[in-house]
Amino acid sequence: MTKPVTPPDETTLQSCLRALPKIDGLVRRASERASALPTWVLTAVVRGAVDETRAEVRSGALRDPDAVVLRASTLVEEGVSALTRPSLRRVHNATGVVLHTNLGRSPLGPSVVDAMVDVALGYSTLEMDIVARKRGSRLVHVEGLLRVLTGAEAALVVNNCAAAVLLLLDTFCAGGEVVVSRGELVEVGGGFRVPEVMERARVRLREVGTTNKTRVADYATAIGPDTRALMKVHPSNFWLRGFTSRVEPHELVALGKPHGLPVFEDLGSGALVDLARWGLPHEPTARESIEAGIDVVTMSGDKLLGGPQAGIVVGSRARIQSMARNPLIRALRCDRVTLAALEATLRLYVEERYDEIPTLRMLAMSVDVVRERADALAGELRAGLGESWHVTLERGHGKVGGGALPGAKLPSWLVSLSHATLGETRIDEALRRADPPIVARVGEGAVRIDPRTIEDDTGKAIVRALASLA
Repeated sequence: MTKPVTPPDETTLQSCLRALPKIDGLVRRASERASALPTWVLTAVVRGAVDETRAEVRSGALRDPDAVVLRASTLVEEGVSALTRPSLRRVHNATGVVLHTNLGRSPLGPSVVDAMVDVALGYSTLEMDIVARKRGSRLVHVEGLLRVLTGAEAALVVNNCAAAVLLLLDTFCAGGEVVVSRGELVEVGGGFRVPEVMERARVRLREVGTTNKTRVADYATAIGPDTRALMKVHPSNFWLRGFTSRVEPHELVALGKPHGLPVFEDLGSGALVDLARWGLPHEPTARESIEAGIDVVTMSGDKLLGGPQAGIVVGSRARIQSMARNPLIRALRCDRVTLAALEATLRLYVEERYDEIPTLRMLAMSVDVVRERADALAGELRAGLGESWHVTLERGHGKVGGGALPGAKLPSWLVSLSHATLGETRIDEALRRADPPIVARVGEGAVRIDPRTIEDDTGKAIVRALASLA
């Protein structure tokens, strides 16, 4: 049990408070390290540091005058750093998790970044029809590409997949019931759950079947006067194995037609192409769902598709047009940079330039290529770090990540890095404090780097980050 902190006696309190550096002195010292900041900003940082230090003194957390000075100075340095260095910045992903949610999921290729920069630097055709010289719609920029790639009649894009589901249900199902299999009520990252999204859309959830088995008859029994739609949710972030059964999309479509009920499907991290061509487990594609007769399909843009964060909606023209007229569309729409990134990514699919989509390239990377990259990285680290460092290769596995293909393992070769006297925690901390930070695997006395997800300059960055430790 943690021992409670008791306030200091009056003598200790006054001694520590007198030790607090003067604000103008801290400003002068800070300004030497942050000349780009005006004095009034530095003064605000220092005042905040002094106030926080004073509070810690009065609470009893600080009882030594030297510690007080050090604490105030440290807080000033941290405050200056927070203002002069971006919080959102590039990271070297050495974990082998391709779609690392905490690290931004899908990295974007050079041609996609060029498209983003092009529209960000100036004005754009975001909502103007240049040919007709009149106001246009931001919803049209990627629709043609999505129609070709999925076979759908129409498409639109919002800011993420949860928003797509919210817009879909609010448009067609508000005030009514939606029938969903109990085994498909998934929870996605951050604790967000499908039932909660439905509740926010003013929809009543009607669960059918059991966790492991749902049949067409379960859906049929649940249909009533308040039913607005039948819905499938692809469990892209978990697998059910063993004594299981599920209803296929075409079966739901056949059930819904006589009742005049639409069928919706949320593919989550669904793909645009069959990943089996690269030796990965088959993941349902949007085209497969559309060909099965699904009325509206939703999916993410930043997972297996390999593009920016977006919620993609494809389906019948009448349904998509109704969603486009929903006032929520304005709150959920994408900005021009996101649309440019998604359009450029989709063009790579249309031209079958899959190797230029980093996510697909990393997922498709063979174990032999990973071994070659591991050999090259190990040689670079041995040459740059010296004899006190131990660099070895070992077999391992990477992950798809991002709530996609949860059971899939990506065979890999890992570069294991350890030191004669430095522990794994110290090495990991040095890597994470690098600029840009390097995030690797840590455990069992070593730091491990998976070459599948690193860039060409990661080896040099590791050497720079660790060179001073020894």
